[in-house]
Amino acid sequence: MALLEVRNLHVRFKAQGGDVTAVRGVDFDLERGETLAIVGESGSGKSQTVFAILGLLAKNGQASGSVRFEGKEILNAPPRTLNPIRANRIGIVFQDPMTSLNPYMRVSEQLEEVLIFHKGMGKREARTESLRMLDAVQIPDARSRITLYPHEFSGGMRQRVMIAMALLCRPDILIGDEPTTALDVTVQAQIMRLLSDLQRDFGMALILITHDLGVVAGAAERVMVLYGGQVMEEGPARDLFAAPSHPYTQGLLRSIPRLDRQDERLASIPGNPPNMARQIKGCPFAPRCPHAGEDCLDHLAPLSAFAPGRARACNRSVEALA
Repeated sequence: MALLEVRNLHVRFKAQGGDVTAVRGVDFDLERGETLAIVGESGSGKSQTVFAILGLLAKNGQASGSVRFEGKEILNAPPRTLNPIRANRIGIVFQDPMTSLNPYMRVSEQLEEVLIFHKGMGKREARTESLRMLDAVQIPDARSRITLYPHEFSGGMRQRVMIAMALLCRPDILIGDEPTTALDVTVQAQIMRLLSDLQRDFGMALILITHDLGVVAGAAERVMVLYGGQVMEEGPARDLFAAPSHPYTQGLLRSIPRLDRQDERLASIPGNPPNMARQIKGCPFAPRCPHAGEDCLDHLAPLSAFAPGRARACNRSVEALA
């Protein structure tokens, strides 16, 4: 049994102009200690997938399908069921720590509050554990900096504080929702290395959400590519990077700058992402796909296995796109 099992997940939002379907039938498993990258452009349904899992959708959002954590159904579970899981078993790091950290509270107070409320620790014990976690995420001189306010830290250090907060209860799963988006390239690499080291040290599973395949190239074991709220391709990271099998994945990889191809012009995917308020009859990528035909506009191929551990949703054969 997988640690987390997601089946036929749909997410819809009620809006004045009509319902918006953000996630359309997503399936995946997450094993203990595994790193899964969920990749796709903005609006592809990455964040709404994990928000639905954690019960964090906006008030006008509705989720259907099945989400099982350690075999127990948690999708749309009441707060009394989800709160202990969100606190102790599944942690999340958001992309902008300045909107996640309280600017009016010292970092020490925000860290200690988690342990006092969820673990029943006293203030002295909570301070000791908070310092230990700040050391684990490599905050320099943590003992003197723990009493600072969030604005007194750099962007990279604030993100480390958020990671420390998410790890205080030693979760089984850590979710990074675009955890490096607002950081420069050097700090991005540091944060990704830190997450990999912490995953190894704490023995937790890791879900990385990003629009940039390059960010997870050396970090993820498995990659799931979303577009238009649907899974286009999934498989082991090494295989997917070596031989992407879906036109969308191929386009994403061609748009990544590479040091060994400086003489080549950087490619882009023409067109715009689909309007999620409209019903999509065929493949959502068809209007932007150079290989699309009439059948693609009318029919989305089911996500089907074509090699060990690999699956894709495409009407064209793997050989035709090679």
